[in-house]
Amino acid sequence: MKFEIKGTPLPVVIMSLEAGESIKTDKGAMSWMSPNMQMSTNAGGGVGKAIGRMFSGESMFQNVYTCMGGPGMLACSSSFPGEILPIMITPENTIIAQKSAFMASEAGVTMSAHIQKRGGAGIFSGEGFVLEKFTGSGMVFLEIDGSVIEYTLAPGQSLIVDTGNLAAMDATVDVNIQSVKGVGNVLFGGEGLFNTVVTGPGRVWLQTLPRNVVASAVSPYIAKG
Repeated sequence: MKFEIKGTPLPVVIMSLEAGESIKTDKGAMSWMSPNMQMSTNAGGGVGKAIGRMFSGESMFQNVYTCMGGPGMLACSSSFPGEILPIMITPENTIIAQKSAFMASEAGVTMSAHIQKRGGAGIFSGEGFVLEKFTGSGMVFLEIDGSVIEYTLAPGQSLIVDTGNLAAMDATVDVNIQSVKGVGNVLFGGEGLFNTVVTGPGRVWLQTLPRNVVASAVSPYIAKG
């Protein structure tokens, strides 16, 4: 499978497939395709994994597109202004991503629910208890809100991240929370009570325009009936 990512601020990933190759996509992700792409919809690993996907913000069912009889093409578009992040998954490289990040992947990638180990991180970090975990072998495409910034953290190296800005990370990265110090900072700083703390080793991918920030910015201008 070969691919190219085009367009801003609503990008599309265009995947070129050989006969017999398959792509799994989120519900409604397909934008256009060649006539020889055959679609099927299934629970993707059984009822248990389907329920796990539902709690991680995805559809219980996945669409699988298989290239039939020769080379083919499948394109998937972003649903929000931002970037499409391609990450290669290997047996040694498991990725944890925010809820609803999944767009598409090669057939060898498995998506399942990831439960936050620390209860406080699940409640206060803004990421939620249930995230998305990607294992197996192949390329996965994630939707990133705004622009994506990548950091590689050394063992013990930490980064403090505002709520909603953590998009994805290696499974080796630890996630915790840190309270904002100072009553004045909490009341007037606009940063809330807690920040997310990520600690290496591993890569983290941050996003510059979380959807919750956009929703808060536009809500005062939406007429209430």
